[in-house]
Amino acid sequence: MKIDVVSDISINAPLEYVAGYASNPENASEWYVNIKSAEFLTTKPIDIGSQVAFRAKFLGRQLEYVYEVVEWQPLEKLVMITANGPFPMQTTYTWEKIGSGKTKMFLRNTGEPSGFSKFVAPFMAFAIKRANKKDLEQLKKILEK
Repeated sequence: MKIDVVSDISINAPLEYVAGYASNPENASEWYVNIKSAEFLTTKPIDIGSQVAFRAKFLGRQLEYVYEVVEWQPLEKLVMITANGPFPMQTTYTWEKIGSGKTKMFLRNTGEPSGFSKFVAPFMAFAIKRANKKDLEQLKKILEK
């Protein structure tokens, strides 16, 4: 079963600020509830081919995985895929200006679990959706200060 979860939020902050903050992996542990750390494995700043190692806790399990940037359009879109980890996942951020000083951010996670993970895929999709909602609400809280 393929997982495809899309979440979005409107943030009262300029697109440049929202996209700049959200696309910097070094900020991930501040707004992602489950991410404990992120470390560049390649040179900064983020670009196509950049790799970032993440440590997270999800569904009670400690996870370590590496994301690789496969698409980067500053202020528009960031696409990362797991280079390794528990199952293949793609995360996409997109940003839209929705008014003077306002931004809509979309967060999409897609993947196709294999092995044992495929049996819990429906529950994982629900858990990802719930976590993404919390993450985007935290991001909004941080950026609207």
